[in-house]
Amino acid sequence: MQPIQHVAILGAGAMGAVYASLFFKMDPTCVAFVAKGDRAQRLNDQGVIVNGTQYLIPVLPPEDPAPPSDLILVAVKHHHLVEALPDLKTRVGEHTLILSVMNGLDSEDMIGARYGADKVLYAVAVGIDALREENRVVYTKQGKLFFGEARNPMLSECVKRVQEIFDRAGIVYEIPEDMRRILWWKFMINVGVNQASAVLGAPFGMFHKSEEARALMESAMREVMALAQAAEVNLVEEDITNWYAFLFTLSPHGKTSMLQDLEAGRKTEVEIFAGKVVELGKLYGIPTPVNQTLLRIIHVLESGGPNTYQGLR
Repeated sequence: MQPIQHVAILGAGAMGAVYASLFFKMDPTCVAFVAKGDRAQRLNDQGVIVNGTQYLIPVLPPEDPAPPSDLILVAVKHHHLVEALPDLKTRVGEHTLILSVMNGLDSEDMIGARYGADKVLYAVAVGIDALREENRVVYTKQGKLFFGEARNPMLSECVKRVQEIFDRAGIVYEIPEDMRRILWWKFMINVGVNQASAVLGAPFGMFHKSEEARALMESAMREVMALAQAAEVNLVEEDITNWYAFLFTLSPHGKTSMLQDLEAGRKTEVEIFAGKVVELGKLYGIPTPVNQTLLRIIHVLESGGPNTYQGLR
């Protein structure tokens, strides 16, 4: 198969903007956002500003007749995925590969159901501390992108194609042998730190210094660990320890995506975190009281917008 020459990115939030800027710095002709309507107009007019540099990255509307892209990164919020997936129709060709850097456990299955599971590689981003305000994104740590087939005892040709362009773009990555386990590991991390930070209104620095904040985070994570064992995914205590190796490198002023959403009055992804944990708990007959409580609290916090959230804090 030919090397990846063109990358399309669906979603220009913090994650999409960071990866778009890295590809653009490598080759300004290799990357474009996929967007329509007012979103496309804003991107065309203002671009994205990452760490103080403006990137006027091309924007492809869904109906654009340009040849299909070699690689698509999907970086939208989970509740936007169903509406956004049709926008990729002209971007997907015979040899297109798709990576989702979204949160949760379900996006790969949803994308594969529409465009073919053979085109989808698993991916999770861990340890990035990007802060977004409108079209401005600031980050100090790129973190690491774990990606690959569901299992990687040997590297497939598809994985090698993505590996080659990541090397050229300076994207930090790792290809683990068992991506399903890594997917659950990232899910456990998000369930813990995203939700604890949201209810505490706390940046990463709070988890660096507060034993109580870490205890809250871990109590939510251990419910995921119990569910993973029921789902025949081997998450263990060491996986929490491994998360701390990333957590303590993050800027103390950095904030989780859920905290940023609440502060901006945006809908959070609590349904794919605590909501999913509660759903799986019912399926496997495993109690999930911590996540049930977090689900209720975050629903209250997001119901009144940013002013209500600031007032409750």
